[in-house]
Formats: sequence, structure tokens, C-alpha cells
Amino acid sequence: MSRVSKKPYWVYVLWSASARCYYIGISQDPQARLQQHNAGSLRGWTARHRPWELAFVEEHPHYQAARKRELELKAQKGGRG
Repeated sequence: MSRVSKKPYWVYVLWSASARCYYIGISQDPQARLQQHNAGSLRGWTARHRPWELAFVEEHPHYQAARKRELELKAQKGGRG
């Protein structure tokens, strides 16, 4: 759990059918983060590949565990973390 918010961290995977690609990230609220990615309020790579859908979520007790898992998943898909 986060020491500040007392909430767990989540590793999430988004899928873009239009671009046929995945995005892997960490959040304390994956549903809210999905809305941010789809709303267009974020600029960058994810903005170009909307709409996104939540494909996978996995709970972790703290940020370090979530970050380790995020890097493992990114390595499996060929990313550099």
C-alpha cells in the first residue's frame, strides 16, 4: 500500500484495436487512468492510438513491486522499460 494514500498500486495493460498495440503502466486507479488516456487530456504516444480498452490489471502492495512487474511485462513485449 502507498504510505500516503493507503491504496495499492496496479499494473495495467491497455489495448488499442485501431493501432493493434498494447500500453503498460502503473496507477493507483486504473479506471481513472484509462479515462485520462481516452479523454485526450494526455499528450504523447497514447493520444495517437485512441481509443484504449483495459485488457489486464494486477494488484501490488507497493510501488516498487508494481514497477518491477511493469518492467517484466515490458521486457516480454520487447520494450525497454
